Amino acid sequence: MSRLMQLCRFTPLALALLPVNSWADTHSDIAELKARLAQLEQQINSATENTSPKPSPAVAVPATPTGLKLGETQVGFKGYVKLDAISSQFSAGEVGRTVGRDFYVPNQIPVFGGAGATAMSNGKSRQFFDLHAKQTRFIVTTETPVGGDSALKGHIEMDFLGSTQGDERISNGYSPELRQAFFTYGRWMAGQAWTTFQDLGVLPETADFVGSSDGAVFGRQPQLRYTRGPWQFALENSQTVVGGSTDNGPTSSAAPVESNDSAVPDIVARYTHKGGFGHLSSAALVRQLRVKNPTGATNTGDSQTAYGVSVSGKVKVGQKDDIRFMLTHGDGIGRYMSLNTSNDATLNTVTGELDLISISAGYVTYRHFWTDNLRSNLQFSLFSASNPHSATADATKRVTSGLINLMYAVNPKLDVGVEGLHAKRKVEGGAEGDLDRLHFTARYNF
Repeated sequence: MSRLMQLCRFTPLALALLPVNSWADTHSDIAELKARLAQLEQQINSATENTSPKPSPAVAVPATPTGLKLGETQVGFKGYVKLDAISSQFSAGEVGRTVGRDFYVPNQIPVFGGAGATAMSNGKSRQFFDLHAKQTRFIVTTETPVGGDSALKGHIEMDFLGSTQGDERISNGYSPELRQAFFTYGRWMAGQAWTTFQDLGVLPETADFVGSSDGAVFGRQPQLRYTRGPWQFALENSQTVVGGSTDNGPTSSAAPVESNDSAVPDIVARYTHKGGFGHLSSAALVRQLRVKNPTGATNTGDSQTAYGVSVSGKVKVGQKDDIRFMLTHGDGIGRYMSLNTSNDATLNTVTGELDLISISAGYVTYRHFWTDNLRSNLQFSLFSASNPHSATADATKRVTSGLINLMYAVNPKLDVGVEGLHAKRKVEGGAEGDLDRLHFTARYNF
């Protein structure tokens, strides 16, 4: 500021000392005066800038934390609330209040008109309307720094969809069901999660809980998984699911029975290639099927090696559309496929031998965006079982289905939709039945 005052004080004096005759008569003196005035103006402006008060730096506003912090552990909460309104028409007869009315379960379609007909079926069409919020989901996530590059992360997930407790008389109360509970550290994951044999990235967008039930690998179970780049390897929970036999045996039902005799874990490997086009993935499964003392005799039983392979992918079409697909084949992989539509094997209760069931299944889904907020999914699915001679007449032989839906994003957190599904099931004895379903849904994601 003192520099500015000095300049202002001496400016008149400098002007007064200039010779008047030179101002009047000499053009060069005028030019010099203009130059001095310009220099003086520049000095004054510079002094003003240097003495002006500086603006205060912007105060950094901390980002609003998500979830809750307990000690060093960050806890997050997410999930959704979902309402489903379902109108179902079964062609072959009566259907109890089972999960097959809450979402699409292929082997719960009643069949009629041949051997293996479903109990209580009479070939007369029955229609049902169900309204529920059981798919509502709650997820807790945790992250704890433990030093180094990797954090210890946890994931616990629950819903109410498979609950066996509750009714619709008064309160419609249902107990929570454990879906997933696992932790990760570096390349390792341990706990209950989706089976590594399943490609979650190709599940279609449907109003139904699964949508592609008859054509998809689907399951959650305890496991130990190692991931390195595009590779995944896992040791997973093993369980043998068998049905009865009519070949010289007393049983007459394909109802699933868990043996609980497994001695080694199921082994799964997966490779996934990602690119600008989307992704392609392949997986292989090897497992031991085992039953002990199936006929009640001491030191008897049977053990067989089962296998499965699956190829899946999601391929982009244009700017937003995509095609999703999955093709799976194997012997003795029934509980991994199509919500256990078929068993792993049949059991001859006289000889005690296991006969593996061969399964081929798949689906393809095309998703199209009409606008940024409006999209549709068109899908076809197929399940086919090559049942051995020891299979019972009610063992599922084939299931086919097709669906189409219209989904609308009201805003980034709210989706509503309507979906139509037609499915057909046929059993080994020739009986068959259809399902036609209209499904309305609304889902708020938080």
